[in-house]
Amino acid sequence: MNTLRNKKAIITGGSRGLGKATALAFAKEGIDVAITGRNENALKETVAELEKFGVNAFYAAFDVGNYEEVKRHIELVAEKLGDVDILVNNAGIAAVGSLREMEVDTWSAIIQTNLMGMYYVTKEVLPHLLLKKEGDIINISSTAGLNGNANISAYCASKFGVIGMSESLMKEVRKDNIRVNTLTPSTIETDMTIDLGIADKNSQATVLQPEDFAELILAGLKLPRRALLKSAALWSTNP
Repeated sequence: MNTLRNKKAIITGGSRGLGKATALAFAKEGIDVAITGRNENALKETVAELEKFGVNAFYAAFDVGNYEEVKRHIELVAEKLGDVDILVNNAGIAAVGSLREMEVDTWSAIIQTNLMGMYYVTKEVLPHLLLKKEGDIINISSTAGLNGNANISAYCASKFGVIGMSESLMKEVRKDNIRVNTLTPSTIETDMTIDLGIADKNSQATVLQPEDFAELILAGLKLPRRALLKSAALWSTNP
């Protein structure tokens, strides 16, 4: 089993939901963690929780959809961490509305954050992994990236794009001992899914929780370096 203690990780969208659950799971394993997001107060609160596990924890507040901000902040975060071993591309947004009715700006913002943002962050982190010839990139897509659904065309398009980009990158860098893993969860109870009306706060018995998915991420990371979990889907046992 691959040991994770003292590894260095960057998690986008790390102040709440799946990102926060993953950051906490990493800290419990002894991984130093840098989280990113746009809500500085939420980031500060999460960093305080992470530090209780005795790890180094940092945050950077920026928009992953802005390449200039990504370049500047990823460089600073990598410098604070001292190295980068793991990248979890988790930041994402969603909105409900038909293709005809959704505003162009809303549709574009979803693509910009979910797909272009993942590309920007990966582009800036990848040189650190290539330099050391080792690392892990975990890209969070969705079951919405496997099948189109009515009234979430922008979200589906972005998550389909994530799968294509992620699988292409996996084939590019596998020879460099860099593992790229594409994950496609079904509905997870988060602030976003609650706001969209997909889940509610009393659905723990029937809907996946962020901690469930964090366990899957850890399991993939703990595989021997010779083993690559190319993709995985996690579903609730209750349809």
